[in-house]
Amino acid sequence: MPSFDVVSKPDLQEIDNAINNTKREVDNRFDFKNSNSTIERKEFLITMDTPDMTKLAQFNDILKNNIVRRKIDPKFIHIKDTETSSGNRIRQHIEILNGISKEDAKLVTNLVKSSKLKLQSSIQGDEVRIIGKKIDDLQDMIDVLKSADIKLPLQYINFRD
Repeated sequence: MPSFDVVSKPDLQEIDNAINNTKREVDNRFDFKNSNSTIERKEFLITMDTPDMTKLAQFNDILKNNIVRRKIDPKFIHIKDTETSSGNRIRQHIEILNGISKEDAKLVTNLVKSSKLKLQSSIQGDEVRIIGKKIDDLQDMIDVLKSADIKLPLQYINFRD
């Protein structure tokens, strides 16, 4: 039976490349001289530390531009609230989405059921497997998922006959 998996996994190497480009660009900018602004990634959390809100806004813009330039979907990035850190500095955490939550997986399976295509879907951890008898139905389902208003960046992998 033909099938494919719906997943939401970022390319962490490309995110690291975007972060490194952001560091380089911030180090070379005149308005960031002697500001000791930092950005680092640990697992699925990016932390930015700057002296004031204007620099933080510029830092976010630079990071977003580099992420888009590296062909990463900006839906992977969720900016959290700011907090003050030691020395009157401002810290912001940015969460990198990884996997499909149960609510979003249920939304995908409901889309499969409401599409009236002869397909079956099952939730397997943080991915959804869609199985059908015809490859054309699976390709139509991919089109339906792409046009749906899902707030997650989805990838379609393991397309098998």
